[in-house]
Amino acid sequence: MRTSISRLLQTLAFAIALASAFSSSPSAAQLLPPAKKAERVKITKPPELELANDDFTIIRWTVTNPGGSDEHYGSVHYGTDPKDLTQTAKSPIVLNRGHPHTVFRVSLWNLKPATTYYYWVASEESNGKTDGAKSTVKKFTTPAPGERIVNDPK
Repeated sequence: MRTSISRLLQTLAFAIALASAFSSSPSAAQLLPPAKKAERVKITKPPELELANDDFTIIRWTVTNPGGSDEHYGSVHYGTDPKDLTQTAKSPIVLNRGHPHTVFRVSLWNLKPATTYYYWVASEESNGKTDGAKSTVKKFTTPAPGERIVNDPK
């Protein structure tokens, strides 16, 4: 009986050691240093309306991978007057270092139905430093109540 309990305890200790060696824990995870920041970030697909209803829209655009910190933000600066684009919406994204491009998607809420909005887009690192790519001013019109616009990615 002692031998079987001793074997059981040894097997259990080995199983625990093996499990802990292969399990992931935040303290054991290695953090990668920031990727090299791109010398120049370019918008490769200009911003466009992806989806809209009478009070909500999603703006989508693509840039060359900016590098730097993994966490970035896409930002849309907008308003109903093209000379006053002081409203801002942001959306976080984690960069994929293995991809040459990054797609940003930013949601704008509490819009007015059947209203034309002007906007420009940019991206920035989590510390607020711009990536340097900024679009020209574009515009969209929200649909009337009950209507919807959907543009499939190309």
